[in-house]
Amino acid sequence: MAESTHRQDVVSRAEALVEPLVRAEGFELVELEYGREPQGWILRLFIDRPGHDPMVKEGGVGLDECARVSHAVETALEVEDLVPHAYSLEVSSPGINRPLRRPEHFAKVVGKRVKVKTFGPVGQPPRKSFSGVLEQVGSRDITVQVEGGGAFQIPFRDIAKANLDFEF
Repeated sequence: MAESTHRQDVVSRAEALVEPLVRAEGFELVELEYGREPQGWILRLFIDRPGHDPMVKEGGVGLDECARVSHAVETALEVEDLVPHAYSLEVSSPGINRPLRRPEHFAKVVGKRVKVKTFGPVGQPPRKSFSGVLEQVGSRDITVQVEGGGAFQIPFRDIAKANLDFEF
């Protein structure tokens, strides 16, 4: 199996397995990453409290909560044997530049600065990188107001990566 297909398979199977376990612990699964890093293979979960405002530090996820969720999912991951080789499990909060993946993630940050990268050129003039204020979230797309560039409608299917762009 090609490495990218292997990664996608592990990610989709792991998400299906751990999301209900994370939810049962009172958290939401914001993102799941799986890949090879210099120290070896990593399966990384980013969790948050449902309804938590990402712009507010209080009420987020701490070390104790991450440890609790790690303990809740590690046995299930081992039993299912989703990863056919040695790996490390990491559980953490999404941080201030949190990833945005689902429509509900984008809906929480309307009016805030975001960075969005697309798989290919989008809009006029065509571009693949957008940094600006998230103005709107629709059922199929988002609208980002890019400073000096205008408003761009970006279909969810074209988004390769997006995150909150917290400014200090």
